Amino acid sequence: MLALPVHVMSFEPGQDIVREGDRPSQCFAVLEGFVAVYKTTQTGKRQVMAFHVPGDVPDLQSLHLKMLDNSISAVGPCRIGFIQHDAMRQVLRFHPRLEAVLWRCTLIDAALVREWLLNVARREAYIRTAHLFCELITRLEQVGLAPDHTCALPMTQPELADALGITSVHVNRTLRDLKAAELATLRSRRLTVHDWDGLVAVAEFDSTYLHLSSHDES
Repeated sequence: MLALPVHVMSFEPGQDIVREGDRPSQCFAVLEGFVAVYKTTQTGKRQVMAFHVPGDVPDLQSLHLKMLDNSISAVGPCRIGFIQHDAMRQVLRFHPRLEAVLWRCTLIDAALVREWLLNVARREAYIRTAHLFCELITRLEQVGLAPDHTCALPMTQPELADALGITSVHVNRTLRDLKAAELATLRSRRLTVHDWDGLVAVAEFDSTYLHLSSHDES
């Protein structure tokens, strides 16, 4: 069996891992922490397209597309494992099952972007915030990082605003409303969901788009 060499690096909050326009020779996996996929306008306004959690490989497209069309930055401190494209291609030639797994991950990433587009474009701020929290808890549960619907969440309010398409002031107000409704609290960079079923109902959350194993088997 071929070993897959991984070069591990640490990144500080807000530090770019890759930038739009880069021509990378390697892709990477999130080992610890969170990263944000984002694009910016010419005037510097930023839209976060997705958050990625430990276990995700956010830039698989760089295996086939020469130039990146988005940037990816650290959300809070994180550790990243880089894999050279040539090494990845060699492993995939010997392990076609792994190629199928990575292809599935890429399709799920596309499904996530479609859901985020609906969330930002058509749901009210209170609902879209609840939806984001439901998604992150659900994804983190899959990797054992959200016991009892509680998890570390290092996003700042400006970062949440960039993901939700609202202002930081509106984020603050929405977080207060979720707390007052006894649904969820975000405090000291930690999210605690007090009423999971209630939050799911408010968020109109259906995790089908995440294509979890239980859904695929049903």
